Amino acid sequence: MINLNTESNSSSLQQVQQKQESIFEKLASGKKVNSAADGAAAQQIIDRLTSQVEGNRQSVTNAYDGVSLAQVAESGLSGINNDVSRIRELSVQAGNGILSDSDRQAIQAEVTQLQDNISQTIEQTEFGGKSLLNSDSSIEFQVGANAGQKIGVETKDVAASLSDVLNIDLTTAQGAEDALAVADEAAEFVDSVRADLGATQNQFESAARNLTQSNVNVAAARSRIQDTDYAQATAESASASILGQASISVQAQANQQQGQVLSLLNG
Repeated sequence: MINLNTESNSSSLQQVQQKQESIFEKLASGKKVNSAADGAAAQQIIDRLTSQVEGNRQSVTNAYDGVSLAQVAESGLSGINNDVSRIRELSVQAGNGILSDSDRQAIQAEVTQLQDNISQTIEQTEFGGKSLLNSDSSIEFQVGANAGQKIGVETKDVAASLSDVLNIDLTTAQGAEDALAVADEAAEFVDSVRADLGATQNQFESAARNLTQSNVNVAAARSRIQDTDYAQATAESASASILGQASISVQAQANQQQGQVLSLLNG
């Protein structure tokens, strides 16, 4: 067994071995910066970029959740709009002077059913346990890796805004006439809220596209700092291997020479 007892050669061999271990780690992990020891400044930059990448990735998910919520709310309003349109149509029909009281009662029965449908839709339209049509509020979504980057979905108290529609009575000629104006106002309100939700959906989708592209760019920047250049690392590994073999050879020769000197002295 070769006894490495020359301090300078031993130190040189240890340095070569340490370099080989570092290179092997880079090749195995695929990263040229595995800890702060490999580059303190680089590691800090990598950590910041990683935080941004992960934040952007979750923000994309949040943005699409926002799209889904707005779509659910808009779908509920679409059904309400259909019911309001039918109520308006029945109001026009109720304005026919040849109708009897029983005819008006039959029309009112359908209106009552439509009013129940509207109330049920308002009650049941929710997303993730949050009601979307029975209060004036804002549901906010974080759509960026940094504080303050949010988009809110504005919800409305639809029941309160459609209270007149929910109380329409077509059993009288005057009630039928009044119902037309009420239905028109209700339709205008519903269309306005749907338009706002549509604009919010577009905002979320635009944010998701921008975040996705930004994440690609940030991840690429991190990769340039963090990832191993395999061609370079392989060349460095080969060079270190040659240096290691040379150091071992030199150490062996030094051991042999030392042994010869001791043999002469002892002879």
